[in-house]
Amino acid sequence: MSLTDNPRPPLPSWITDAYEVLSTRIVDSSTGHDEVPAIDRERAVTILTEVEEPALERVDAEHAITRLLERGYLYEVDGELRVTSRSD
Repeated sequence: MSLTDNPRPPLPSWITDAYEVLSTRIVDSSTGHDEVPAIDRERAVTILTEVEEPALERVDAEHAITRLLERGYLYEVDGELRVTSRSD
């Protein structure tokens, strides 16, 4: 979908930066089995508040995760966050 097809404004860069951090951590959490890579939502908040970039406060980290879920960048199953697969 091109940007002209999407009437919603793009996400702010600090939220996409948070996505980059989380998606890397989620993918790196894979055990190599049939398990889908995921991290606990609370752990994701902690990661975003502890990393140097984007260096978020807890409320901002929670907001970023909510926005990423709303936009479909992430999805949540039983309190765990997973990266949504994109079809290329």
